[in-house]
Amino acid sequence: MARRSVPDTDRPIQVITWTKGVSVRRVPVALARRFVQICTAVVAETLEGEDLTPLQYAVLAYVNDEPDMDQAGIAARIGIDRNTTGVLLEQLERRGLVVRNVSGTDRRAKLVKLTKQGTDLHERVRPAMRSNQRAILSVLPPQEREKFLDQLVSIIEANEVYARPGAGRRKRK
Repeated sequence: MARRSVPDTDRPIQVITWTKGVSVRRVPVALARRFVQICTAVVAETLEGEDLTPLQYAVLAYVNDEPDMDQAGIAARIGIDRNTTGVLLEQLERRGLVVRNVSGTDRRAKLVKLTKQGTDLHERVRPAMRSNQRAILSVLPPQEREKFLDQLVSIIEANEVYARPGAGRRKRK
């Protein structure tokens, strides 16, 4: 991978050229986009043949870890809007993977649980998912993997105001 500098008003921005000749600016946004592409592709590859999207699997994983979570809680954890979460839950409910029941404390809220079929699917996919997620970071020495994750957490916590559905979209006129 070759590196070159591109002039900028503050200081030169490094550009990384991958082996296939693709140049990417060495800045957080460009590198984060590539990292997200890699993570999403790994998840999609792991789910191949399961008829699940990465977001549907995320719902299953969170509901598995925290049964009786409501739609707003799921949306907040995944980082998507409640309407999209509702669509995902409808899809999963139609497949018999989740059930929604009215909350005893707030009749407007529906609490989500995995069905036996949903639990079985999650348990079947989880080992490969965890293994493939570890593989993403396998280029780093073991102690650096945790440090990298800690650094990501620090960056996200410090910029949490931007971590919301729709952030960065153009404002409607």
